[in-house]
Amino acid sequence: MTTITKKSENPIAHLTPEDIEAIGQRLDEIRQEIIDSRGESDAAYIRRMIKTQRYLELGSRAVLLGSVFPPAFVAGTVGLSVAKILENMEIGHNVMHGQWDWMRDPKIHSTTWEWDNATPSDAWKHSHNQVHHAHTNIVGKDNDLGYGIMRVDEEQRWHPFHLGQPMWNFINACLFEYGIAAYDLELGRHLSMPKDKRPESFKANAKATLAKIRKQATKDYVVHPLLSLPTGSFVPTLAANAIANLARNLWSHSVIMCGHFPEGVETFEKASIPANETRGEWYVRQMLGSANISGSKAMHIMTGNLSHQIEHHLFPDLPSNRYAEVAPKVQELFEKYDLNYCMRPLVPQVYSAWHKVFRLSLPNGWLATTNAKNLPQQLVALYKISTADKRKRRTMLKLLERKARQEYVPAA
Repeated sequence: MTTITKKSENPIAHLTPEDIEAIGQRLDEIRQEIIDSRGESDAAYIRRMIKTQRYLELGSRAVLLGSVFPPAFVAGTVGLSVAKILENMEIGHNVMHGQWDWMRDPKIHSTTWEWDNATPSDAWKHSHNQVHHAHTNIVGKDNDLGYGIMRVDEEQRWHPFHLGQPMWNFINACLFEYGIAAYDLELGRHLSMPKDKRPESFKANAKATLAKIRKQATKDYVVHPLLSLPTGSFVPTLAANAIANLARNLWSHSVIMCGHFPEGVETFEKASIPANETRGEWYVRQMLGSANISGSKAMHIMTGNLSHQIEHHLFPDLPSNRYAEVAPKVQELFEKYDLNYCMRPLVPQVYSAWHKVFRLSLPNGWLATTNAKNLPQQLVALYKISTADKRKRRTMLKLLERKARQEYVPAA
């Protein structure tokens, strides 16, 4: 993967401006078809989903009151994990996108919903809805692409720091809700400023985030374990909440990685995006900057229907339960204009995303020139590149890339 403008074969070079605007017009028609047909069945779906999630969480927490007994611990932990995933993915994420605002129900509305997560809803809506969805996969503008801690494109200069990005990514996955909170605050950028130059908005947002984290931690790690104290289940309940949060974090991270980071998904450089980007051009960027996960209806629900990430990025405000209906029409459009509809089952898609994390943690060309026989020599070469000064490192990286172009022959 490299920025689309730097590819030897640009996947959209065959599209004329008229083609791009025709794609935009057809997608607008598909969107309008769903808007015109929204109704009671859609409203019933989200109300049923919220009711199911709340009963599942309540029931699981009740079972955990007796979690000193292993069967209760297992059942309660699994139930609570599923409930937290449903609340974040299919309910919270989608409600805060405004997918159900048309119902005009103040209890299920993007302006009032607060989710079970470390980051406040208002902060998340800004960084996700307004920034990520507007600048999808634009290197340097979409911080969801690598979350500011990973190299995400071959065109980005490699530094020895990037060798650690598989570990950073795993830590981020385990602590994902806190990573998102820090990302929403642009914590790294603001902490690098002198205290007296940090904007008041950052201080207010940081205070709100800390209050939200404190509230969530108190609920999961103090209140509910204390309720289990009379049955001797304090520690098992504490552990169950920690496991459920970990499971939710790992699942959410995996789904989001699958949506924007696997092999076959395009990235874009800032200079390639026109200031007056048309609706059709924006649509095409969403089409190529997203990827889907194939699977069962249950899997789609557990992903918040972000398994239909392409459709979600095209139509972020449409009800999530309608993405499966939209997907064949969108795929037909991809086929008509000879575009890559990136879709794989869950395990291959997760593998593909992690493969890219590892691949881009290494210098360009290192993997292509490495095999079982020369691995020791290649590791020595990698060490020398990593410990060289900047000037020498750049020369060595250029030589490595040149060697890869000369020696590497793609498999037939």
